[in-house]
Amino acid sequence: MSPDELHLQLRNLRNEDYPQLKALMDKVYPDIGGAWGEHTILKLVKEFPEGQILLEDNGQLVGVALTVRVKYARFSNPHTYDDLMDARENILNDRKGDALYGLDVLIHPDYRGFRLGRRLYDARKELCRQLNLKAILAGGRIVNFHKYTDDLTPGQYIEGVHRREIYDPILTFQLANDFTVKRLLGKYLPEDKRSEGFATLLEWNNFLYEPSDNILGSRIRNVRIGAVQWQMREIDSVEEMLKQVEYFVDAMSNYQSDFAVFPEFFNAPLMGLTDQSQQKDAIRFLAGYTERFKREMSQMAVSYNINIITGSMPLDEDDVIYNVSYLCRRDGTVEEQRKIHVTPHEKRDWVIEGGNHVQVFDTDAGKVGILICYDVEFPELGRLMAAEGLEILFVPFWTDTQNAYLRVRHCAQARAVENECYVVTCGSVGNLPQVESLDVQYAQSAVFSPSDFAFPYDAILAETTPNTEQLIFSDLNLDELRYLHHEGSVTNLKDRRTDIYEVTRKW
Repeated sequence: MSPDELHLQLRNLRNEDYPQLKALMDKVYPDIGGAWGEHTILKLVKEFPEGQILLEDNGQLVGVALTVRVKYARFSNPHTYDDLMDARENILNDRKGDALYGLDVLIHPDYRGFRLGRRLYDARKELCRQLNLKAILAGGRIVNFHKYTDDLTPGQYIEGVHRREIYDPILTFQLANDFTVKRLLGKYLPEDKRSEGFATLLEWNNFLYEPSDNILGSRIRNVRIGAVQWQMREIDSVEEMLKQVEYFVDAMSNYQSDFAVFPEFFNAPLMGLTDQSQQKDAIRFLAGYTERFKREMSQMAVSYNINIITGSMPLDEDDVIYNVSYLCRRDGTVEEQRKIHVTPHEKRDWVIEGGNHVQVFDTDAGKVGILICYDVEFPELGRLMAAEGLEILFVPFWTDTQNAYLRVRHCAQARAVENECYVVTCGSVGNLPQVESLDVQYAQSAVFSPSDFAFPYDAILAETTPNTEQLIFSDLNLDELRYLHHEGSVTNLKDRRTDIYEVTRKW
């Protein structure tokens, strides 16, 4: 048959389609009894119409997928085909079931080779997502096993199909459609002589599944980010700077942002209020304000209903200085992330010490992490966070020259690609000659995405004008990350060779 002659349409099975369905099932299943009775099919259509998907060509039924709802806990464990039916051959559809069970997918022999089975599988997967169900389960016949019974056990046969050393028209197809073999089922369909009664229990997980017990407590899946490309300017008091912070928080909240992001050492102009002759003393002077900034920015997070990434500030702990960023959640809780790798300037002039661990934080708008400036140039940290489910990585930075900025930018983009996450960079601009080490800044804040079809071609969601004070906004779809992790053109996280390498933490 020529593809030019095809006129394919997907729709749901109707009662009047039974004669064509019977003819198809009799043709495809002569070895296991042919078609189900009409009352079985009509009851299935009545109880779960959206689950019965038909593919027709110019009005002729050429393929069908038959499906029921089941309890995942029951049918993800050993069972037989008879467990799906009652004594009157009624298929048992559980209207409150949390999974789909694939009863059959049939393609007319004359239409094989057009990948029509994939269309039906894709339609069934989309139904699973729309109904917010956990998974699709299916008992898969291993119809070529009878050719290998003298040499192979069922398990060895399945492994051979996995390695593509053996072709099985059903199992090979199911594996190619992202199903995994959960277990071997014995006596699944005793009359199936070609499979010797065995079947595979197959599973496709709906990675978009969200338990619906608590709608108010569910996470936001479309997240709006606001970031301030901060202008370093001379100030006269800490109150003046806090007013400037609140102005930007207010603005980002008005645009309904879920996060407000500030740069590294954004409050460093306060060092202009003290003697600059000893930089070590000046950074300790600045650290004296950190607790107040943390407290007041946490209050802003609650008042303006926005999560705040506080850039970074120096923290004096037992006379040791750390470079610390705070996550101020809008529920009033506060977390901290210390800079792990301090720059030669921070070590030499400010005597700053590095922190000892990184972590991923749960928020109402995704799993987030913070790497302060230089830290993003060390890929091991991002990989550790990715292993904990990182979705959005925030990188507050402070760079003086363009080449320093580009190190941060290029490494941030690499972290987005290799860890399949979003990365938000946020820096400061302007000149402040009266403060030692703050005389020049260079920044172009940006939001980066992974590089695949769901994202911009250059993997840049948004970026500011270089060296200009500016707010930047970007909407991040966290479900796109979940698609990428499972069905991307490449799947970096899933394809890691953990059999030959791994990144481990020592704390």
